[in-house]
Amino acid sequence: MKATIHGINFEPEFKPYIQKLIQLLTAEGFLVYVTSTFFRSLQKLGIPYDSLLLISDKSQLTEMDFVISVGGDGTLLDAVCLVGPHETPIMGINTGRLGFLATIAKDDIAQAVQTLVSKTYDLEERSLVHLDSDTELFDGLNFGLNEFTIHKRDTSSMITVHTYIDGAYLNSYWADGLIISTPTGSTGYSLSCGGPLISPSAKNFVITPVSPHNLNVRPMVVSDDTEISFKIEGRSEKFLVSLDSRSTPIDASVALKIKKEKFVAKLVKCHTHSFYDTLRQKLSWGFDMRN
Repeated sequence: MKATIHGINFEPEFKPYIQKLIQLLTAEGFLVYVTSTFFRSLQKLGIPYDSLLLISDKSQLTEMDFVISVGGDGTLLDAVCLVGPHETPIMGINTGRLGFLATIAKDDIAQAVQTLVSKTYDLEERSLVHLDSDTELFDGLNFGLNEFTIHKRDTSSMITVHTYIDGAYLNSYWADGLIISTPTGSTGYSLSCGGPLISPSAKNFVITPVSPHNLNVRPMVVSDDTEISFKIEGRSEKFLVSLDSRSTPIDASVALKIKKEKFVAKLVKCHTHSFYDTLRQKLSWGFDMRN
């Protein structure tokens, strides 16, 4: 089997865990590849890499059985961009606090590798958001796992986002911005702006305003079979649009449309983990300070 490891910078204390991951994969007969960013991290930490192969082109990911993301949720989002339409299964190993996407703790690396070998895992298909625009944005990487966001720049005054669903007028949001979230992204920026939690398998988008001027405006859940388009107005000539952690400035003349991507992100989930377990732990459900 073949596996590619992806990661971006590590603290020195994580060095033994990375060494353990590479050793276990090699011992189980994996051909271990690494991305360029992970390779640079190995060099900084002084970890031997003679037995490793370097991914020189994204097309090589079609040959992989797995991509292993080592880091936090942001690193896994980056791995989704790398994999793109290849739909190579991604496993997330968390180097810090519990994540919603990278849920495997560093102390469970041995169990995680054995899960891959024994194939005792589930593949969760996560829908992606796709951006159509009349100007190329994000260097052609026009998809995201979490959300698409329109936002004002810096400390400029609020903007108005005229929003349409399948061409029908929905609302004009007077706000700092507007988020179009996937079910996966419902635990991210949308949640912090008052959006609902949605099961990852749901077939929906969430439209969540950021600091709306009209207090009677609320987040809205719509089918992900719809197309959502926008017209932006504001005192500033430039606005920010983002896909997950990638952002770029645009002006109001750029036509924007959001729909569901044709391909999905496939996340490896161990049988011992579930989305609902993560919710309870991450959000401290059931925890009472009085106890």
